[in-house]
Amino acid sequence: MSRFILAALSCALSVSACAQAPQAPGSDATAAKSTTEAKPATAGSAESNVRNALKGLEPNLSVDYVGKAPLPGFQEVIAGGQLLYISDDGRYLVQGGIVDLKEKKDLTGESRALSSFRVNLLKSVPTSERIVFAPPNPKYTVSVFTDVECGYCRKLHSEIGELNKQGIAVEYLAFPRMGLGSKDHKEMISVWCADDRKQALTDSKNGKPVPTRDCTNPVSKEYALGQRIGVSGTPAIYAPDGTQIGGYLSPTAMRARLDDLAKADAGTPAGMK
Repeated sequence: MSRFILAALSCALSVSACAQAPQAPGSDATAAKSTTEAKPATAGSAESNVRNALKGLEPNLSVDYVGKAPLPGFQEVIAGGQLLYISDDGRYLVQGGIVDLKEKKDLTGESRALSSFRVNLLKSVPTSERIVFAPPNPKYTVSVFTDVECGYCRKLHSEIGELNKQGIAVEYLAFPRMGLGSKDHKEMISVWCADDRKQALTDSKNGKPVPTRDCTNPVSKEYALGQRIGVSGTPAIYAPDGTQIGGYLSPTAMRARLDDLAKADAGTPAGMK
């Protein structure tokens, strides 16, 4: 059963992303600490039931949020960077899209708790620790967890000029998908330690050798944060509101997706954001 819950918490990979290598539960890759300490749940409460149920299935699972779900009788849960619904008594787990047929809304896609969770984690990484490709006065800024060896990451980066023309700034965070200590982890450290990180990243993605370097760097920290936010493949692209919009997307498709999100956000009452 614990294997089932771990499988359920694994994000379904898009065909436009390179899969992450398997990681053992409780490894350093998933050891990022919470930015806030959760308050103890009241014994016998729905939150307590949910946390106890998940602990019984997987003791090392990090549960970041439990709150009332839009689905009656269920709690909304963020665990391992994924969104789940678990019944108040801790018996039933629902994963996947939940649609309100009356309101014609995808409740899962509109989870404010998950978006807020992602935004707060992404804000913890300063611009100085990212590799940024931005046009003057960008319309949108996306955060992209990237790997130097992934084919889709390379395809995305080959179109960085067109993305900038579309008014999109790309801020890269490191996610060596083969894990800590791997060849691409070491190569990404060299990239982040280079005098010209933008050129080093471009060279690495083009298969050109990057001089081996080491320094105080954020690569391992960003990888751990990606694990906690739910990244399971690269590229993983996040909009300013925390929505994951890809997988690889073409520049025109990414601009259209960002425009759609902006329109939807503009139509949301201020008190609901």
